Amino acid sequence: PPPLFVPGHPIAGTEQSGVEAAFAELYQDRRVILTPLPETDRDALSRIRTMWEQCGAEVVEMEVAHHDEVLAATSHLPHMLAYTLVDSLARMEESEEMFRFAAGGFRDFTRIASSDPQMWHDICLANRDALLVMLERFSADLTRLKDAIREGDGEHLKQTFLRAKRARDRFCG
Repeated sequence: PPPLFVPGHPIAGTEQSGVEAAFAELYQDRRVILTPLPETDRDALSRIRTMWEQCGAEVVEMEVAHHDEVLAATSHLPHMLAYTLVDSLARMEESEEMFRFAAGGFRDFTRIASSDPQMWHDICLANRDALLVMLERFSADLTRLKDAIREGDGEHLKQTFLRAKRARDRFCG
């Protein structure tokens, strides 16, 4: 018989982990990605889809490799940026002063650096290929931004910020 296991990934949660971080509305209006394999039992897939929908989730299906690419871009890369920013500042001689003046934007951006380090260690190694592609792309974009700052290319800066604002406003409300 086909396997009854249905691979999936709820796109929900906070920087907290463990059962103590659970709450009743955790999956309400959140997405769950199911990544069935060709041999996945269709009835099991249907039952799992229904279960997630009854938890209030929007269920989408995706191929495993595509899931890995999407999550590398939208979850794994942001976690790497947050961890690296906090670690860079923490290792500076004047780190206490830096953190003392960190306001809302810094706290919003780095909230996810409080996530479980062991879990993120495991995620990075398990999805290293897709994550490395995104890190390379981000690194190239950051280098272009750094060059624009160095060269005083205000137009490049403005266009980058404008594109980012439009995309963020469109896709994230």
